[in-house]
Amino acid sequence: MDDVTLLDGAGKGPAHGFPFDPTHGFSKEALLRVGAPDAPADFEAFWRDRYAAAMEIEPRPELRDTGTARNGWRIWKLSYRSTDRAEIRGWILTPERGGVRRGFVVGHGYGARTEADFHLPFEEAMLVFPCARGLGASVHETIPDQPEWHVLHGIEDRDRYVIGGCVEDIWHAVSVLLRVRPDLEGHIGYLGGSFGGGIGALALAWDDRIMRGHLNVPTFGNQPLRLQLASTGSAASVQKKWKRKPEVAATLAYYDAAAAARFIRQPMHCSCALFDPAVAPAGQFAVYNAIASEKRLFVLPAGHHEYAGQVERERELLREIHDFFRDL
Repeated sequence: MDDVTLLDGAGKGPAHGFPFDPTHGFSKEALLRVGAPDAPADFEAFWRDRYAAAMEIEPRPELRDTGTARNGWRIWKLSYRSTDRAEIRGWILTPERGGVRRGFVVGHGYGARTEADFHLPFEEAMLVFPCARGLGASVHETIPDQPEWHVLHGIEDRDRYVIGGCVEDIWHAVSVLLRVRPDLEGHIGYLGGSFGGGIGALALAWDDRIMRGHLNVPTFGNQPLRLQLASTGSAASVQKKWKRKPEVAATLAYYDAAAAARFIRQPMHCSCALFDPAVAPAGQFAVYNAIASEKRLFVLPAGHHEYAGQVERERELLREIHDFFRDL
């Protein structure tokens, strides 16, 4: 049975200056009814074949101890090989004291990342923070690093769309964990927000090495709605492209996080917002609603926007995440 955490008074939305309503008129009840679109007939085969091909590649991880620590975490620089010869860089955190009994891959938003996250509520854990190809530390000579252009790279071809490569980067981050610590098999989790939430749904659906996942305000959900609902950021960029070239919708159908979520079998924790100018709430809830496995929903008043009580609400979310992954 679904478990839902709500906030009293949620759904009113904060004050804003956008030329559109970031709730798009959806009530909480309506959001909980948003479905996933029909996927192409070969959707599952496309992704399972892609996963199998990716697993043929040895990631060859390289770790370098920075000799520094922060908040109880020892910091390592990481690089590894992904598909299309992409060199993925990022960071690994290990406890300064104590052992490691579980591992996490942590995705990032479309703003990429400049360092690891040091606030996550995990003990006895190894944390891997990859930067997706073309973004942050994983600069690439042919992939734009600006979100509004990155999200369009290769969009005319389902086999070359950059988002597929970013999913493969996550799969290889899991492989890195298992190369470095084979004993963590069966004890790997994933967390990702916004861009990392959408990528996470697409990755989790096919990778059973990941045992539990958390998706925060995930993007790429219900692509037909995403093309229609006014948004800022990368979604707006995709909408402009689609209006000029409607045929890109055929590619996007293979990169629908809600369609992929139907195939997720791991226990999941999702935090979705009632108000969000960058990732339409209907798309976020479409991802959550499509998950058929054990799941828990944490409703946020807003995403990608400040709101009253935000600090405490985010603390509550971290507490839930801690509890959700307690037995990983």
